[in-house]
Amino acid sequence: MIVILDYGINNLRSVTKAVETLGFECRIQSHLEGASKLIIPGVGAFGAAMQSLAHTAAEIRAFAKEGNPVMGICLGMQLLLENSDELGEYAGLGLVPGRVKYLPANMGLKVPHMGWNTVQFRPESELGQGISATERVFFVHSLYADCKDSADVAATTDYGITFTSAIQRGNVWGTQFHPEKSGEVGQRILRNFLEC
Repeated sequence: MIVILDYGINNLRSVTKAVETLGFECRIQSHLEGASKLIIPGVGAFGAAMQSLAHTAAEIRAFAKEGNPVMGICLGMQLLLENSDELGEYAGLGLVPGRVKYLPANMGLKVPHMGWNTVQFRPESELGQGISATERVFFVHSLYADCKDSADVAATTDYGITFTSAIQRGNVWGTQFHPEKSGEVGQRILRNFLEC
């Protein structure tokens, strides 16, 4: 069963609808019981999210270490990393080595980065199979993942700087953008995860 994790501060309805539209059964729950795949959506602040995950974090880590597929979306992807600089310093789930940092505000571009932008997937990225470099996805974020290992970077996007817009470390996947709000392109990206 695909579980969409409810930890009190995320966008469950749009992710659930996107998964169901693709023909997959899913369940919203605050625990991982019965899960074969896990999606961690998210909007909001890193510290508050980790506080909400206090009772589930060990379960998520164990689930991932057992080789089960995990996908984080937006804030959910950021939570997969070790640390975040958002509004202080906070520890994350630590499934992907790296730190969440603020987008530079001095690049002449608006922060948060909000709207449509292209995403450049690495050719070997399972998440990006069938996605061309000209296709656009929807972003809303002020922070980005700075991965320690470049092999964990599945895709990049340019917005003043080139930042990590998708990650994959084994069975742990993530997108900084919102595939559930990215139309047909987003559906293909979600399907790549759901069929892994």
